[in-house]
Amino acid sequence: MSHPIMFDDDDPVLGRVRRVALALPEADEKVSHGRPTFFTTKVFCYYGGSQRIDDEWVRHDRAVLVVPDPGDAPALRQDPRFWVPAYLGPRGWLGLDLDERADWGEIAELIDASYRATAARRLVRRLDDEGLSPGRG
Repeated sequence: MSHPIMFDDDDPVLGRVRRVALALPEADEKVSHGRPTFFTTKVFCYYGGSQRIDDEWVRHDRAVLVVPDPGDAPALRQDPRFWVPAYLGPRGWLGLDLDERADWGEIAELIDASYRATAARRLVRRLDDEGLSPGRG
């Protein structure tokens, strides 16, 4: 069964997420479950997601879902801006809604950390060697 498309390809916020995610070595994009997904061999970022609250589905159409750096995860889980996405939450993923107050430096760091947690070691080395990391330096 195919999922309906749940994003607007011309969304300027998605465009900013794309620029950050696709600047990472060998990163690519595909649509999975109706949403843009950024990956190398493993997914490191989703654009949009949902969570289950009191048996109700709550959509977060303008959000990033990422795997946080393990050292940062406890603090991020205490930050009220972050939420636990359905299905991915038990695997350590967190969601962050993107609005006009979004700190794009922070978003780049979150995407960078998620990439580092999921990408092959050779890609992380390349990221460091070539100074390509959008969230560092």
